[in-house]
Amino acid sequence: MDVAAPSRPRVLSIAGSDSGGGAGIQADIKAITALGGYAMTAITALTAQNTCGVHGILPVPLPFIRDQIRCVVDDIGVDAIKTGMLGGVAETRTVAAEIAEIKQKLPGLVVVVDPVMVAKGGAALLAEDAVAYLCTTLLPLASLITPNLPEAEKLTGQSIHTVEDMKAAALWLRERTGAAVLLKGGHMAGEHLVDVLLDHTGFTEFAGQRIATRHTHGTGCTLASALATTLAQGLTLPEAVRQSRHYVYNAILQAPELGQGAGPLWHAHAWHPATRPV
Repeated sequence: MDVAAPSRPRVLSIAGSDSGGGAGIQADIKAITALGGYAMTAITALTAQNTCGVHGILPVPLPFIRDQIRCVVDDIGVDAIKTGMLGGVAETRTVAAEIAEIKQKLPGLVVVVDPVMVAKGGAALLAEDAVAYLCTTLLPLASLITPNLPEAEKLTGQSIHTVEDMKAAALWLRERTGAAVLLKGGHMAGEHLVDVLLDHTGFTEFAGQRIATRHTHGTGCTLASALATTLAQGLTLPEAVRQSRHYVYNAILQAPELGQGAGPLWHAHAWHPATRPV
C-alpha cells in the first residue's frame, strides 16, 4: 500500500546562518513554515551580514554539525533535506556522509542541493577546493540541484550565455550526478527570464518577467527550501517548480524594502501581506 506524502513534511535545512534574516537558515525556516512544512536546522557557519554584504564568517566545528543533524533526524525524523552554504572541503564531506547514511534508511528521501558558492555581495561561501568534492560526494545524493548561472559555470567549466547553453550545462550535471537539475536564469541579461528544468522526462522551460527591484536577497535559498517542502508534500517536480517559483515571485513583489543594499523578501505573503515602511 502506498504511503501518502505528509501534508506537513519535516524539512531539515543544512546551511549557514544569516544574521540579517534574509538568506540562509533564516530564509529557509520562513519559507518552509509559510508553505506548511516543519523546519529543522543544522547550522554550518555563523555569518555577520546585512543587506550590504557579509562582514564575517565563523565556521561551526564538524562534530557539532554532525550532532545537529543526528539529533533532529533520530528524534523528529525527516522527509526532506535542503543544503545551502557549506563552507569548505571538510564541511562538504561531513554533510555528504550524513546524508548518505540517512538515505540508506530512507531511500526515497527528498534531497535538494543549492550549491551556494558566493553571496549576493560577493563574499565566497564555498572554498575553491571544495567544488570538486561537492560534485563527487554531495551532488550524486541529490534529488534536485538548483544552481544559478555562475554556479553552473563553476561546476561545469562551461560558459553560459543562452538558453541552449543552459540546457547543455544542465545535461552535463545530470549525466554526472543522476540528479534532476533546475538551472536558474536570473543572472542572464534581459527582461525575460527562463529557468530550465531537466529530469527523467526531459527539458521543461519556465519563463518569467524580471522584477525591477534591488530586494532579492535570499531568492536562491528561498526557492530551494520551497522546492524541498513541496516535493516532500508529494507534488511532481514540474508542479513543485511552478508553485515554488510563484511563491518566490510574490515574495519579491511584496518585499518590505528594508536595508540599504540587497533587501530581503517577504516570506509570509501567503497569509500576511507585507506592510512597507512609509
